[in-house]
Amino acid sequence: MSAAPVIAIDGPSASGKGTVAELAASQLGFHYLDSGALYRLVGLAVMRGGIATSDEAAAAAVAGGLPARFEGDQVYLRDERVTEAIRSEACSAAASLVAALPRVRRALLERQRAFRRPPGLVAEGRDMGSVVFPDAGLKVFLTASIEARAQRRYKQLKDKGIAATLSGLLKDLQERDARDASRSAAPLKQSPGARLLDTTGMSAGQAAAQIVEWFRRVE
Repeated sequence: MSAAPVIAIDGPSASGKGTVAELAASQLGFHYLDSGALYRLVGLAVMRGGIATSDEAAAAAVAGGLPARFEGDQVYLRDERVTEAIRSEACSAAASLVAALPRVRRALLERQRAFRRPPGLVAEGRDMGSVVFPDAGLKVFLTASIEARAQRRYKQLKDKGIAATLSGLLKDLQERDARDASRSAAPLKQSPGARLLDTTGMSAGQAAAQIVEWFRRVE
């Protein structure tokens, strides 16, 4: 039996990967993997456990035994719903730091691959096409200008009533981009064969439609 098809969408922070991937998955009737949520869960558990984000062995142990589950669009850590908690800026920062640890990435690798099941999967993250699903039928590197990404993040936070400044978000994104691109384990990069999709002037719906069109061409 052949493996279920995969669309792998990678890209930098705040590029709109999550919204676009969810829309594409919905249009195709596929499952959806938000790999960033797994790293955010590790970041949250590490913070709550008083573990330093630089303690690779301890963070990997947390990742390996992560009592997490996904139910629809809700995320649970043990029996606590943490859907909003993992989207905080503090949790995002912790997730970015633990995601740079090779042993943490190895601990989550098979967990991510287990999301691949019929009829198909749309997976988004930083290394979906390069490491997690290197045989994906369609690989997309989704990006946008850093100014557009900062504006999108600012609007998201403002809509949630979270205080932020554009200058602060711009600086944070620059630091995350540098950290993601320079880490030794699965650095953020456009995979060989991945299609580049710059969404600076596009809506999420337009970007999803383009990905679905590309997928239907390669089926």
